[in-house]
Amino acid sequence: MKKTFQQNLSLALLTIIFMPSLVYAHTSVGHTAGFTYGLSHPLGGIDHILAMLAVGIWAAQTGGRAVWSIPLTFVSIMILGSVLGMFGVALPFIEPGIVMSVLILGVLISAAVSLPLGLSMAIVGLFAVFHGYAHGTEIPNALSGLNYSIGFVFATSLLHLSGIGASILFKKFDRPQLFRYAGGVITIAGIYLVFA
Repeated sequence: MKKTFQQNLSLALLTIIFMPSLVYAHTSVGHTAGFTYGLSHPLGGIDHILAMLAVGIWAAQTGGRAVWSIPLTFVSIMILGSVLGMFGVALPFIEPGIVMSVLILGVLISAAVSLPLGLSMAIVGLFAVFHGYAHGTEIPNALSGLNYSIGFVFATSLLHLSGIGASILFKKFDRPQLFRYAGGVITIAGIYLVFA
């Protein structure tokens, strides 16, 4: 088990290091349909993928009402952030905010930080503004904003559910250390993104 985990960790780190084109999700992928383009945007960069998985993992790790309220808060506030982006409202620190979401969520998971639910929701809500804004500014003028939004909300929700699913398996097989490992990988990726 230990050797396999170390091999998987090494593979994950090498993937992060040697795939710089995936570091930031904010590139055009050439889709012509709004839903498809919206669906692909969160999946097109390691920054969005790790943050969305981390939201699900942290929510399930925390347990109770957090399992649904933390991801729901993220998606709801992300939609508001995307509207700001679509309408061209200027917000500072979008990319640093996205990178910090990966780093901070990784630390919260690896340290098994359990905060009051309201504070947890506020933290993910703040991060959701950055992610949503990035999604909103990326919509091509020729695409349907509604279809695009449905696409990125769907992809984000699937990533949250994937994180929750992984956490359920961690708990089912009584492997709480897997939370630390997952949080550690996300934290290391966040540190890399800070300097990328």
